[in-house]
Amino acid sequence: MKKPTGRLEVIATPIGNLSDLTARARECLAAADLIAAEDTRHTATLLQAIGVARPLVSLHAHNESARVPQILKHLEAGEVVALVSDAGTPLLSDPGFELVRGALEAGIDVRSIPGPSAITAALAVAGLPAGRFCFEGFLPARPRERRELLRKLATEPRTLVFFEAPHRIKASLADLVAEFGAGRTAVIARELTKVHETIYRGTLGELCALAGTDKNLQRGETTLVIAGAAAAERGIDRAALKRTVALLRRELSPGKAAALAAQLTGARRSEAYALATGAAAEDKEPKSPP
Repeated sequence: MKKPTGRLEVIATPIGNLSDLTARARECLAAADLIAAEDTRHTATLLQAIGVARPLVSLHAHNESARVPQILKHLEAGEVVALVSDAGTPLLSDPGFELVRGALEAGIDVRSIPGPSAITAALAVAGLPAGRFCFEGFLPARPRERRELLRKLATEPRTLVFFEAPHRIKASLADLVAEFGAGRTAVIARELTKVHETIYRGTLGELCALAGTDKNLQRGETTLVIAGAAAAERGIDRAALKRTVALLRRELSPGKAAALAAQLTGARRSEAYALATGAAAEDKEPKSPP
């Protein structure tokens, strides 16, 4: 007789307000044989608040690969394992993907216990189109990598959603202005569902300026929701832009060539500047002897 396998339950937990924990989530946590948690101390506090005591094992970004085989043994022995992150829905910029994939490959039943998510919470109050959106998780911490990613997303027509750390929000907003333009509509949802929940609305330029004066904006968990690119922004003829920059670079500095090319073609200055500085770098490269 085939030995019954267990079940993996992916459970969403509150992003701030404990009252947002669903009745089903509480029941599943109370009934689980083991809870795999991103931070066992954080989850222990949650369990204490709802009057539940269950065995905990850590599963985070630095140990997931090593921990999965151990948890799979529990599942294969017929146990029910609950997977939770510190807040919101696991796997969405949180650990859990390797465990879910491993469980599925082992033939384990995987169930979703839905609930809170900062992504949907921010979209619901942003006042921006939410029928189709693009979630990009946390922006890269390194400025160069962040700018490169934003440059690729600058013509994305769907509403964009990002997470950002409080100590990087000011720099990220400055990069967003440089790559998306100051006039793009955006919303900053800070500390969602918590006591100090604040929703900031405006253009990227206005929010960037506000970040320099409002210290609260640089505190707490932040979700950014940004309008997708307008049709005019997506219709830039890159071949024409490249030719325009190349011609202007023969007579002008990279900065002046970029500014004029942007005005002539409707492109962002940052995009024109990247082409202009690339051309400048090529001009400085030593030519190979014939």
